[in-house]
Amino acid sequence: MDLGSPTSGQSETQANDEAKREPMHALEQEVMVCQRCQLANSRTKAVPGYGNIQAITMFVGEGPGFDEDRQGRPFVGRSGQFLTEMLKSVGIQREDVYITNVVKCRPPNNRDPLPEELAACSDYLTRQVELINPRIIVTLGRFSMQRWLPGAAITKVHGQVRNIGRGRVVLAMFHPAAALRNPQWRDEFAKDIQILPNLMARARKANEAAARGEALPAGVPHLGDPDYRSNSAAMDEPATQANAADAKPA
Repeated sequence: MDLGSPTSGQSETQANDEAKREPMHALEQEVMVCQRCQLANSRTKAVPGYGNIQAITMFVGEGPGFDEDRQGRPFVGRSGQFLTEMLKSVGIQREDVYITNVVKCRPPNNRDPLPEELAACSDYLTRQVELINPRIIVTLGRFSMQRWLPGAAITKVHGQVRNIGRGRVVLAMFHPAAALRNPQWRDEFAKDIQILPNLMARARKANEAAARGEALPAGVPHLGDPDYRSNSAAMDEPATQANAADAKPA
């Protein structure tokens, strides 16, 4: 028996997990001591991200809030509890996804992140996406949405799935904090998150096909569904401008 080779699907997954864990840990340590922008001067703790590094779904919010700044983990405050509740309502556990933000330190008084702060953290998010390699990126709020859909208005594109290439799609959603403040957006948030279970099921099938060495259909992971619109935005396109609905840290 070749003891150096995986003997099952489970051991192969474990090997992949170990291969990702060391570089992810190194990236997290780099974020924790980052001095790239002025947010380092006011933070309590940097918040790199947290979750399943094998996730097919990655959530990207705006930036840490008060509770996140104290605990060093994303989405642990009121909006994070709402997000967890909404995920559970469609049968998804937080442990199955990875969650991070476009900026890793809390902006003072939860103000909007400045362009230079977004730019300073841009590389961290790019590297997180490369390491986790999600099939689905769920953007929460306008600053995250602008990363992949520059120039779009969240009130117009929320709930839409956009193909961004490399077998990856973006699902734009309102930020949970904004949804909590606005009953209409809360209803829209609840509707939009219902798209996710079917999208994740398709993504798993795509991964299984890839593992078998089969050719993937165009537009994976949405498998060419005509209801989903395509977009040519680059995966690592930096956020460029604020637009439409308000997005608050979490």
